[in-house]
Amino acid sequence: MVTVEQVMKMGPVIPVLAFKSAEEAVGVCRALYEAGIRVFEITLRHESALDAIKAVKADLPDDAIIGAGTVLSPELAKAAVDAGCAFGVSPGLTPALAEAVKALNFPFLPGVATLSEAMQAREWGFTALKFFPASVSGGPAFLKAVHSVLPDLIFCPTGGIKAGTAADYRAVPSVVTVGGSWLTPRGSDGSIDLATVKELAEEALSASDDR
Repeated sequence: MVTVEQVMKMGPVIPVLAFKSAEEAVGVCRALYEAGIRVFEITLRHESALDAIKAVKADLPDDAIIGAGTVLSPELAKAAVDAGCAFGVSPGLTPALAEAVKALNFPFLPGVATLSEAMQAREWGFTALKFFPASVSGGPAFLKAVHSVLPDLIFCPTGGIKAGTAADYRAVPSVVTVGGSWLTPRGSDGSIDLATVKELAEEALSASDDR
């Protein structure tokens, strides 16, 4: 079992993925993997999400780490564990959800948007946090301020981050990786172009190497 801290350190960006079908998920995740991505957050926003997670796990090599995003309840946490997810991510944190993921021994990245929420998560034992929605909740400046008073916390900012702003977040000492939905844009017809996905992922990894 990997820890959520280990998951965060596996790459400069964790793609935040929402799929319409398991078939689409396999194709897109394969393109991301071929570009060098090794951690995948497949959000539970569609009824086929759990099937997509299982299909991607079956398709990709063993070094691919598959997690579930948008885990909003204890029930979804249990479903993600049962589907074989290595970690879970949530936009927020409630007492019931915190208790459930601890009972499941499920590596978990809960979301916070304020200093008080970060302090509460810390009291519950979570020191690796998702900062969401990052771009409208203070951006890198907020994270710098938090680091000055809670230096033991590490973050994966997510929400509104683009290729051109990712480096600004990663420059903050407490930021280990960023969550990115920009890697898998949908075209006007609603489809995801695999060549574009691969190119964007390669650019994201290259930009990090050039820092």
